[in-house]
Amino acid sequence: MTIRFLIPALTLLFATPSLAQRTAEVGAVQFQNASQQSIAAQSLLPVDSDVKIGKLANGLTYYIRKNTEPSKRALLNLVVNVGSLMEDNNQLGLAHFTEHMAFNGTRDFPKNELINYLQQAGVKFGADVNASTSFNETIYKLPLPTDDLQVFEKSFSILANWAGLVTFDEDAIDRERGIILEEERSRGKNVAERVKQQALPLLLNDSHYAARLPIGTEQILKTFKPDVIKQFYKDWYRPNLQAVIAVGDFDPVQVEYLIKKNFSKLKNPKSERARVNYSIPPSLSTKVKVITDPEQTSTRFQMIVRHQGTPIKTAEDLRKSIARSLLNRMLGGRVAEWRQQENPPMLIGSIGYGNFLADIDAFTIAVTAKPGQLEQATKQILAINEQAIQFGFTETELQRAKTSLLNTIERQWKEKNKNNSSRYVNEYVAHFLKGTAIPGIDYEYNFIKQNLQYINIAELNALIVALNQTDNRIVIVEAPEKDKDLLPDEPMLLSWINTAGEGITPYQDNIVTTPLLRKIPLGGQVSLKKENPKTGVTELILTNGVKVILKPTPFKNDQIIINGYSYGGTSHAPDSIYSSASVAALFVNRSGIGDLSKGQLNKVLSGRSVNVSSAISEFTESVSGNSSPAELETAMQLIYLLFTQPRKDSIAWSSTISQHQASMANRALNPTQVFQDTVIAVLNNYNPRKTKNGLTDLRDASMDDAYQFYKDRFADASDFTFVLVGALDAAETIPLVEKYLGALPALHRKESYIDAGFRIPSGKIRKIIHKGIEDKSRVQLVYSGNYTYSAEANMQLEALKEVINYRILNRLRAQENGVYTPTVSVAYTNIPKAGYSITISFNCAPDNVRHLIDASIEEITNLKENGPTATELHKFKVAQQRMKEMQIESNVWWVYYLREQYMQRDVPDEELREIQLLDTVTIHSIQSAAKQYTGGENLIEFILMPESVD
Repeated sequence: MTIRFLIPALTLLFATPSLAQRTAEVGAVQFQNASQQSIAAQSLLPVDSDVKIGKLANGLTYYIRKNTEPSKRALLNLVVNVGSLMEDNNQLGLAHFTEHMAFNGTRDFPKNELINYLQQAGVKFGADVNASTSFNETIYKLPLPTDDLQVFEKSFSILANWAGLVTFDEDAIDRERGIILEEERSRGKNVAERVKQQALPLLLNDSHYAARLPIGTEQILKTFKPDVIKQFYKDWYRPNLQAVIAVGDFDPVQVEYLIKKNFSKLKNPKSERARVNYSIPPSLSTKVKVITDPEQTSTRFQMIVRHQGTPIKTAEDLRKSIARSLLNRMLGGRVAEWRQQENPPMLIGSIGYGNFLADIDAFTIAVTAKPGQLEQATKQILAINEQAIQFGFTETELQRAKTSLLNTIERQWKEKNKNNSSRYVNEYVAHFLKGTAIPGIDYEYNFIKQNLQYINIAELNALIVALNQTDNRIVIVEAPEKDKDLLPDEPMLLSWINTAGEGITPYQDNIVTTPLLRKIPLGGQVSLKKENPKTGVTELILTNGVKVILKPTPFKNDQIIINGYSYGGTSHAPDSIYSSASVAALFVNRSGIGDLSKGQLNKVLSGRSVNVSSAISEFTESVSGNSSPAELETAMQLIYLLFTQPRKDSIAWSSTISQHQASMANRALNPTQVFQDTVIAVLNNYNPRKTKNGLTDLRDASMDDAYQFYKDRFADASDFTFVLVGALDAAETIPLVEKYLGALPALHRKESYIDAGFRIPSGKIRKIIHKGIEDKSRVQLVYSGNYTYSAEANMQLEALKEVINYRILNRLRAQENGVYTPTVSVAYTNIPKAGYSITISFNCAPDNVRHLIDASIEEITNLKENGPTATELHKFKVAQQRMKEMQIESNVWWVYYLREQYMQRDVPDEELREIQLLDTVTIHSIQSAAKQYTGGENLIEFILMPESVD
């Protein structure tokens, strides 16, 4: 259960122009003359015929669509067109509180029966079933299986109970007060929240939004009377402000019947309150704010120009959105090119247009500067924008952007029968709340193909000028408090903006004609081929020793995922060059490949569905990437070049080192980063390799050492295993594998990783870190020890984790009301030596730290003494089976499953082995696991306390 409060200007997000993703009707609009253009431009876009939209007599809207990805699953949403903006002055925070109460008791599901029922059906609280509240809407999400008819039918009763039958038990209200205050502590008591609170008056222009932040006020949350929240629910949770969205693998006729059966009896109040649509009024000038905070680690500049947004409803709206997407792509390309210069003054930069909030859009320029280089970074990113204003774009830039956009929409079109139900649900939510059109992917694809040619340079040059208005503009600088005296004042900031265009010359688009690969290698052959009919896996051994695992799948039409690895990694780097080795792959990837710099490579690959990179971790060197089937040969060429022609670029080296230094400069100011650095150091027994790379500035790193180490790690492919999963055709794939992977160098070194002795320290350890100015603590409890690695043992650990999670969530949240979202995680490995860890983590009030730690340990002790309940065992088994059913329909899961199996030298025989292993999990086995894995002397307590607490 979350508060959704996103202002993309603060974290710039650019979406592709795709509205809906599918339709059965193919349509296109061509503007051929002025009269036709006027008529066609104003016509409403069609509605995808694959979705059924209806309305009940009480005004409730419903959307129903059959979709089989994932199979035997459905995603149901209850959308309430009400958020915090509808609160009265004595109800601040109660829209969000209402959302919480929907899970704390309804007419048909008293107290916590709803969560218990869903968990027994394999639906996880938080991870699956969830809800969110924003300014304008509240959304309840319920993913569930459709092959259990009783659960599926009852799910519509659950939605209806949320919609109009919440009971608001007074004891439950009082318990939930503490949980919501802990949510505010967990999410809000940090530097990001403090900075946001200073920026909001400008961003929201002192509008109604500024007075109705979804979290509300602590005073009201602590003291409101139950009748106040009941009145909010009575006023606003009504059918004519609600929609039910159902997408999944089901019978639409049955779903429509269930919606009518469960929702038709809900009634609107006799005296309805008006639902006001609030906006953010424009300002007539530029407003400036410089914000500092003692825990701020970076220095950022943002210039935000607000514009009135328009939902995409007509053909002209769609065409304009395409133009804006092209603009974003071209500006993004220029910023990326700028970042590749030698030692740029920035860490991150972006320019583009996107949604801001409500009905407002924004054109935003943002840059995170290196320490002491705010002026240079600001002036340079403003200059990129001004260069486009003064001189416009080039035809070659526009052509690349069009190719990229067309490639994006074509990929979506090819996957139209493989898209996840969540994509459709999101479209229908936007249609209900904002009226955004849902024409479907066929219409959009054909529309773009037909009309992309009519968007020209002149239009985009005019667009960039129009977006850069000087009124309704906000300028914000965020910086560490310690740098306050060095920051510009308002006149200086405005002078940087006003003089950004001085001395600018037109952009030169250096066209790349160099081929990716000058000479095709001779390649090798398959020397051994084995097929496993149980898993559908084909295993190839090439003449150079390279092993290739092929797994064709039907899950995506246009996706192939690639991962190749061998043992070795930085474990082979002597201490004298370890810092160089740790950044070797990052440096080489930033250098480009073969004859092409990184910028040139980006242009060569622009608009193509392919991406490949290399990596070096502690125990492995690897390559990973993805491509469409049409670009598989390009992916193979990139892999070949990463092995045989890695590039050494001094500019890339300088940039890598300077960016690392800049990112580490103020790290010690942030409590969370200090805490996590301490956790990592202690868990690795203060081994220098686990502290040095993260906490120093790489001053002793050498470009030559890094390059030579990279070359050594990729000099021998004979021990590499490559896993390819997706839309593979063996007859087409094997010749490409032979040609490129078969040509990789082979020294037959037969090496492995080196065990450097990193171990979690034994015994009982308590590490308290005093850092931070907020009344907030963080706790991590880590159990660890030696381990006998096996699939059976791994399954027992997973079961133990889930049962501990049930216990900790119930105890710390539901009973103690002391935390918001505790988490339990496990890790287990046999590389370099078998070991495990179980970690319990939570945020809380400093005064509650000891009590909640003791409560957690008490739950562990109880589990060891009495074992889990039959209900807990059932919840784990059904959730695990449901999760596995979902995973095995994913290319991503298969590529990493196969990689891990081969890495552990446990070649898979059957894909459903993990489900079969569920039979080994019993009440007794979980109790035994609890005794074995939490019963020893190894327990580390990490505690983050504010500086003010002794």
